[in-house]
Amino acid sequence: MKIVAVEPIGISAERAEQIKQDLSAKGHEFVWYPDRKEDENTLAERMKEAEVVMISNIPLSANVLSQCPKLQFLDVAFTGLDHIDLAYCQAHNIKVKNASGYATEAVAELTVGLMIDVLRKITFLDGSIRQGGTRGAFLGRELRGKTVGVVGTGAIGIRTIQLLQAFGCNVIAWSRTQKPEVMAMGVSYVRLDDLMRSSDIITLHVPLTTETKHLISKELLVECKPTAVLVNTARGNVVDMDALAECLYSGKIAGAGIDVYEKEPPLPSEHPLLKASNCVLVPHVGYATREAFDDRIDIILRNLSE
Repeated sequence: MKIVAVEPIGISAERAEQIKQDLSAKGHEFVWYPDRKEDENTLAERMKEAEVVMISNIPLSANVLSQCPKLQFLDVAFTGLDHIDLAYCQAHNIKVKNASGYATEAVAELTVGLMIDVLRKITFLDGSIRQGGTRGAFLGRELRGKTVGVVGTGAIGIRTIQLLQAFGCNVIAWSRTQKPEVMAMGVSYVRLDDLMRSSDIITLHVPLTTETKHLISKELLVECKPTAVLVNTARGNVVDMDALAECLYSGKIAGAGIDVYEKEPPLPSEHPLLKASNCVLVPHVGYATREAFDDRIDIILRNLSE
């Protein structure tokens, strides 16, 4: 079986060589590309003879997939699958499996980090001190005692709840599926509009589907407290970004911490959040830790034998 990793997926050259030897001993051919190329022509060229493809979050369209007649399995080194034409895969019997769980800790930690950054204005103050500034009359806000609304109680949402409770937060939640283990943690499930109205901080942990696109709409954002903070480490299109920017510009909400966007960075210069006040922006790094990448490699290798 020919197995092709079309991008580095966090594997070092030394680890790739070891994987190649291990798979060769089992009768497989392993090809690893040390550079990331997202254009469709390059992807199709790299994948065309593969029976198994390892890939992370590079978009895979039907156009690329149709040029891979031998493809049987997509081993996705990522949690979300919305970048892959799953309808094509289903119609052509291409199995798709993700690396579920590899970045749970990493994303949850960044989520809390963004909350603290926005509340304490760490990024803003770093810029100020580098320009000769002082504290002046600045006062930040603490995470302790805040009501945090968690939207989506999958693995990352649950881990985020655990971290927030350690900080002394009151946590409420909304999810399409209400879980007894979450309620056992002392978390109450509420309606989404009530969550938006009641929360000091709203954090998003739902996948992107047709039902969740722009789930956080203008109508819901204007329901927030003027002191509220929105954090999104889920998927960019879960939020109406134009509406969020408008609420930040007008002061209808106090701040935001954003890791995910409508498309992968770099952002276009006209993106509405780039000039929004009290908005901490990072380039989709929630999953990107050394520990998470090491776990991810183990998971995708395990997927090959399942």
